[in-house]
Amino acid sequence: MVVGDISTGTDVLVIGGGPGGYVAAIRAAQRGLDTTLVEKDNYGGVCLNRGCIPSKALITGADLAHEAGNAEEMGIHADPAVDMAQMVDWKDGIVDQLTGGVEKLCKANGVNLVKGTATFKDENSVRVAHGGEGQGSESIEFDSCIVATGSRTIQIPNFDYADDPVLGSKEALDMDSIPERLVVVGAGYIGMELSTVYAKLGTEVTVVEMLDDVLPAYEDDISKVVKRRAKDLGIEFNFGEGASEWRESSDGGITVVTETEDGEESTYPADKVLVAVGRSPVTDTLGLDAIGLEPNEGGFLETDDYARTDIDHIYAVGDVAGEPMLAHKAFKEGIVAAEVIAGEPAALDYQAVPAAVFTDPEIATVGMTKDEAEEAGFTPVVGQMPFNASGRAMTTGHTEGFCRIVADEDSGFILGGQIVGPEASELIAELALAVEMGATLEDVAATIHTHPTLAEVIQEAAENAEDQAIHTLNR
Repeated sequence: MVVGDISTGTDVLVIGGGPGGYVAAIRAAQRGLDTTLVEKDNYGGVCLNRGCIPSKALITGADLAHEAGNAEEMGIHADPAVDMAQMVDWKDGIVDQLTGGVEKLCKANGVNLVKGTATFKDENSVRVAHGGEGQGSESIEFDSCIVATGSRTIQIPNFDYADDPVLGSKEALDMDSIPERLVVVGAGYIGMELSTVYAKLGTEVTVVEMLDDVLPAYEDDISKVVKRRAKDLGIEFNFGEGASEWRESSDGGITVVTETEDGEESTYPADKVLVAVGRSPVTDTLGLDAIGLEPNEGGFLETDDYARTDIDHIYAVGDVAGEPMLAHKAFKEGIVAAEVIAGEPAALDYQAVPAAVFTDPEIATVGMTKDEAEEAGFTPVVGQMPFNASGRAMTTGHTEGFCRIVADEDSGFILGGQIVGPEASELIAELALAVEMGATLEDVAATIHTHPTLAEVIQEAAENAEDQAIHTLNR
């Protein structure tokens, strides 16, 4: 029996329960607005269920196993055995706890939760198709709508994720055994993070990348540190090659075929192939034709400083609203959209959005690079501190990389920073705050930092920019 179509109304309709969506829904409800959140899958979106959280869990597990088995210099001799199925169960437990927490937070704040897929009927209503046979649908009318449908993994020809040996990032996080050989297609942040995980767990990893280096979004001296460490872990790189197909091989594994721009083929034996060539925004489920809203050439919904699309009462946040595709950017956009709808003086400012890559060592950046500062008309001054001059870094056994601060020479205002090294994802928060609040080199250099800590590299970099560094040579 099919349940008939019912109709309800709400002040704010949020489509998608990922980082941007659930945060927007909670903030809108906190502002006294009747808020409805439609989500077809688990709450928390890709980040919580199939991305940020599960990948960091496996990174932690792989790091622990690798460190325990490679600490002879410290006098520690061990040969850890890794139960991959148990590690995945542990990871799943974390995800389940957090997704349940998101649902409880939404309910506790008075958000109406609806399971299903929302499609626009017109500019003020959607039809929600409920999952499962006989579940029917309902119509929801709204005054304002926030689209937060996120992104999905890009699929390339001849590599179907439904095929057992072909992995997307989701499948790579759910394997209950460690493959002996893994080919990774793509050397961006997802490819590099997961390559590192499996190399540390004992997999023979080969990376193929159409471009000429890893992590093309970052400066060469930063990506070089990560690539050097990856090679130390045994990861093999092959640049200027794109994956064209895979074939079953006689040894029970597969062969991955790649091709250069000139048509030259290479083959690589593997047991699994991970495709990590990026993500694309999800807009095809929304029925945008019904409201006359068109994505741009990149597939994103363009928005203004208030997260509004070309239709004033329809907003877009998170991955669907454009680069950078970061959960914390989605958090902020969701808050701004909800507060704007509530009539508050909120607006977006992207100058201090940090980014992090959880490779070994980690990468984290915020604000401008030196080149970007010059292009913006500043006269930049740069200060740098290597981790191999940090006492705390030495005691952890992780001394690769450096911290760099970019500032305006005339005013001393900090414009940005780049860190590649241990705990970079945590350390970048200080530089993000410095950029956000308009701090100067003098402010950071004069701030007493706890000794011995990794955070001292930020103070030293600021002092280095002023030719006043103590623990590293001045420029």
